[in-house]
This record gives sequence, structure tokens and C-alpha cells, in this order.
Amino acid sequence: MPYANGPKHIGHLAGAYLPADIYVRYLRSKKKDVVFVCGSDEHGTAIANQAVSENTTPQQIIDKYHALNKNSFEQLGISFDIFHRTSSAIHHKTAQDFFLKMYEKGKLVEQETEQYYDEKAQKFLADRYIKGTCPKCSNPNAFGDQCERCGSDLTPTELINPISVLTGLAPILKKTTNWFLPMDEMQADIDAFIESNKDWKPTVYGQCKSWINDGLRPRAMTRDLDWGVEVPLQNGKGKVLYVWFDAPIGYISATKQWALDNGKNWELYWKDKETSLIHFIGKDNIVFHCITFPLMLMAHGEFILPTNVPANEFMNLEGDKMSTSRHWSIEMHEYLHEFPNKQDELRFYLTSILPETKDSEFTWKDFQARVNNELVAILGNFVNRTVVLTHKFFEGNIPEVDQYTKEDILLMEEVCKMPDKISIAIEAFRFREALAELMNLARIGNKFLAETEPWKLIKTEPTRVNVIINLCLQICQNLSIVMEPFLPFTANKIIEMLGSEKMEWERASQLNNLKSGTKINEGFLLFQKVEDATIELQVSKLINKKKSNETTGAKIAEPKPEISFDDFQKMDIRVGKIVEAQKVPKTDKLLHLKIDTGIDTRTVVSGIAAFYEPEKIVGQKVIILVNLAPRKIKGIESHGMILMAENSKGELSFVSPTKQETEEGSAVK
Repeated sequence: MPYANGPKHIGHLAGAYLPADIYVRYLRSKKKDVVFVCGSDEHGTAIANQAVSENTTPQQIIDKYHALNKNSFEQLGISFDIFHRTSSAIHHKTAQDFFLKMYEKGKLVEQETEQYYDEKAQKFLADRYIKGTCPKCSNPNAFGDQCERCGSDLTPTELINPISVLTGLAPILKKTTNWFLPMDEMQADIDAFIESNKDWKPTVYGQCKSWINDGLRPRAMTRDLDWGVEVPLQNGKGKVLYVWFDAPIGYISATKQWALDNGKNWELYWKDKETSLIHFIGKDNIVFHCITFPLMLMAHGEFILPTNVPANEFMNLEGDKMSTSRHWSIEMHEYLHEFPNKQDELRFYLTSILPETKDSEFTWKDFQARVNNELVAILGNFVNRTVVLTHKFFEGNIPEVDQYTKEDILLMEEVCKMPDKISIAIEAFRFREALAELMNLARIGNKFLAETEPWKLIKTEPTRVNVIINLCLQICQNLSIVMEPFLPFTANKIIEMLGSEKMEWERASQLNNLKSGTKINEGFLLFQKVEDATIELQVSKLINKKKSNETTGAKIAEPKPEISFDDFQKMDIRVGKIVEAQKVPKTDKLLHLKIDTGIDTRTVVSGIAAFYEPEKIVGQKVIILVNLAPRKIKGIESHGMILMAENSKGELSFVSPTKQETEEGSAVK
């Protein structure tokens, strides 16, 4: 369920919602009883933070972005049965009842802990209200729950030099009570569950096993916040349910609301052992959907567990990670504005490059090439020529078939096998492969039309042309059936041209779906070529938007709290020289340095690999804090810290003495 804290980009669409829509549309075509639920995740610090940044209230934020994202999904053909909201009354009641059931069964542990507290704001600080230096990769902008640079799972107390996002001040530790899910006590249960699903995607299974093998820890299911679902206990005043507790329960409450609206029994979809629960997500949500939520369901005891979690990797954009905050993204609503009535072109391209097993990349040039060379030249060309020739030779009437040749029969057998090939790929969550098979069906039709050349045979073998055009029209109809999960708007256009109707999946294995003598409608182009100027404009807009953000969005960090002169005197800062440098294996950010401090030569692990090549910094004079307590980073004991300057873009540069003759060991005062 997407956070309602901003517009969602096409990377989100490709990661979760488009694959889910393809799968659900296919199931409906197979006459399966399926409910497709989603909605806005409207609690948590992301919403509250956005409200602060936009100088408004959380309610106004969720109202604004829920409407924007819901509308974008609808225009792109994402066919949710319900797009719900976690701010709804039915969700609050469902989440509170779920919590109470676990509490009454003794599955939640009340525990007093010390948590960070902002004295100026007079608030306890949830994970995302705290920033600091990551203890694992030295990223100075890690959050209290996760470092977005190295991906490490963190707790607020692990951060080095933490500060409050609200005031920029250093927080204090203060005692508070919350309710924890003892995940460590349930580790054997979740391990057995994951082991029973070894056929899941290797990335999903592997990430889950890695988490479990590292040892699960109790996780707080409540927070000291004022925005969210209130804790339904007498001593829970001023606390809300952890957003990752209440958000997945949103799938249940959405189903409840859908059932109420449609006269259904919601429990059949969540408590019947014959039901399959499938989560379509991005890889950053694997742990919550495969470990945390299943543990909650186990603790509650009345619900089915996930059958599969076909998580996707990330989709990058023009050589860089997609990011709304850095203005390097294509928002769904922006695409719809720039390319009206071209929803299927985006659906087609995204499906063709889905990050199913590894990160993929969207480029505008490749988008143009795929649309022009495949949708226009193959699929659109075949359907258009078939319809045009039907009107030219038969006044728009579907011709009668007298007799098929051996070649026709072989063609028909090949065509009738295609739906099963597409089915196998879809049911294995291999949507790229399924789309390729769909395009192969269009290629078969295109090749048949080109090789038989009915425009030449019409004068000499008119009865043969009857067969050719009839078969091509039947293939067009079958294309409309198997393409509907992928290209629903185009499928409807083909049905409109053929004067036909929407048909279920099993009919795609037949070649008699259109009756001879039926009149079809006039043809029109299914797709238009994407011109160079259009692509150049989009690339230019993207680059300019990012440049504008870099110049206007630059922000210098707030000053840290005052310290005494005595505190400063405790730091032993000296001039050093890098004498050796090499990358730390299996990391992108860390360098393993040997530094001559004038008093010794010591090892320092520094997170500067993104900015400096190791071989080019040997001999570099640096400023180093030499009396910092040693700690292990990636198995290497680091003794000291290099002082670096960080600009508003997060780029690091050396702080060095201006005179190179300043010897190693010189004190910085």
C-alpha cells in the first residue's frame, strides 16, 4: 500500500502494481474468484514529515495524495477491486481488534525502554524522526530504522551522533512503555514457514533466510506518536500502532469494505485454507511481508499465510536510481499529462523491462524504440492491415472459409498453443516472458500475412484470400483475449474494430471465435510512432528538473547543540597522511586506509569510496580524530575517523592543511 505522502513514480508502478494487475486480469479471464485490494497507507512518520515540509496537516496531505494516486492508477488501467484508505473507520477498528486479539492471547510483551526524546519539541522520536551517522557505512544521513545508503536495518540507539529531525538538536534518552512482538521467540515458526516456500524467488527466499539467520529481535508494535491508529488499551494513551503493524492489516480492512459494498463474505478470502494470498511488492518490503506480517498472522491465529511474495527489484532511470525527492523520476500523473491516451505504451514498455530478477533501467530512447519497432511495426501493423484488407476485398464482412491447406493447419496449431505458453509464464510470475510470447503471436500473424500476400492473390485465387483474411481476423480476436491483461486499452480497441465482444481465456485456444458474414467496423491506427523531438523534450525536462532541485533545494545542515570547551579539548585531532588505500571487498562505499598519524600508522575504514579512487589518494594529507574508540566495520577494526566536508548534495571532500609541509602528527587546535 503506497504511502500517501506524495505522487508515485513509474518505478513504483513497475515494481508492484502493474505485475499485480496483469496477474489479476489473467485470473479473471480464467474465471477465478479473485479480489484485488490496495489503498493508501496514511499513517506513520512519512505522512507527518510531509505535512511539516508542506506547512499543512497530515489529513490534508493524505486527502491530496490519495486522490492523486488513485486517479493515476485508474487512468493507467490498474483494476483494483478497491483502493482503500487506512484512515478509514473500518480500518482503525480492524487494526485495533487485531491488536487486542494478540494482546489477550499474550502474544505482545509490554516493555519499558529508553527512547530518544526531543526536549524542545517535547516529543518521543520515532525511527524516521531521528538522523545520524550509520555505524556500518558512515553515511551521515541514516535514519533511525534504516540506512538508505547501505540498506542496513538499524535501531535509533545504534546511530552515531543522532539528531532530531524536528529541531536539529541532540535528543536525550527517556523511559517509555511500548508493546513488542517477541519475534525472537517465534523464530523457529517463521523459519519453518520460509523453508516450506523454497520455490519463491531466490532473492525473496535469500533475504528472508539472511534476516532469520542473523537472529530476530523483539520489535515494538506501538509508537509514541499522535498520528495513527490509537492503541486500544487504557495505558496506551498518547501512543499509536506502529505503521508496519497497521498497514498490512489494511489488506484485511480493504477486503472487509469491498465485501460490504458487494454483498460478499470477507472471511472466505482471509480464513479459508483454499484461498491463495499473494503479495506483489518491491524488494524493500520483503521483510515486512514475509516475516513481520506472517508472524502477526501466526500470533493472531485465524488468518491464512502468504502463498507467494513475488517481489521485484528496482527500476532505475537513465543511469541513476529513481527518486522523487531528488527529482529524478517520472511520476505517473506526469506521464499521463505528457502522453494522453498512451497508457498501453507505458504498460508495454514497463512490462518488457520489469526488474523481475535484477534491477532494470528505463530510458526514453529505449521506450521510443520498443514502441516504434514492436507495437507500431508488428502488433499495430498486423491488426491494421488485416482490417483494411477486409474492407477492401470483402466490404468489411468476415469471409467464409472453404478449405484449409496443410500450412494453414500447422499455423492454426501453433496459434492455439500460444495461450498455454503465456499462461505458464504468468502463473510463474515471469511477465516479461509472457509479454514476449504475446508479441510472438502477433509476429506469427504478421509473417503469415506478409508471406501469403493476399493483395496479389485476390485476382487469381480469391477463395484462398478468404481463408487468409479469415485466419488473420481470428488471430486478431485471439490477440485481444491474451493481450487484455497487458494492454487492456488496446484489447478494447481491437474488439471495437472487430465488432466483437470480450472473451474469456479459454477461447484464445480456438480459431472460430468470429462468425463468417459478420460485418466489422472501420479500422484505425492502434499506435502512433514516438518522434525524436518528443523524446529529446522528455530527457531535457528530466535533466532540467534535477538541476533546478540541486540549486533551489540545497540545504545546509542545522548547527548541532553547543558543547563546552572542555568537551572540545577531549578530542585529539591531528594531521595524517594516507599511505595505503584499497576498497573493502563486497562494499560500494568503504575504503580500507592505512594512515601515518605521526604517532603511529593505523587502519581506518572510511565511507568515501563513492567520491575517491583508492589509488589516487595515496599521499593525501588528511585531518584525523585519533582518540576515537576503535570499532569493527565489515570485520576490520577501524581506529580513528577522517574529518570530511559534506556539501548540500551529500558529496564528501577532504579537509587538509593548506601547507603541504605541515608534518604528520601536527595537532589541530
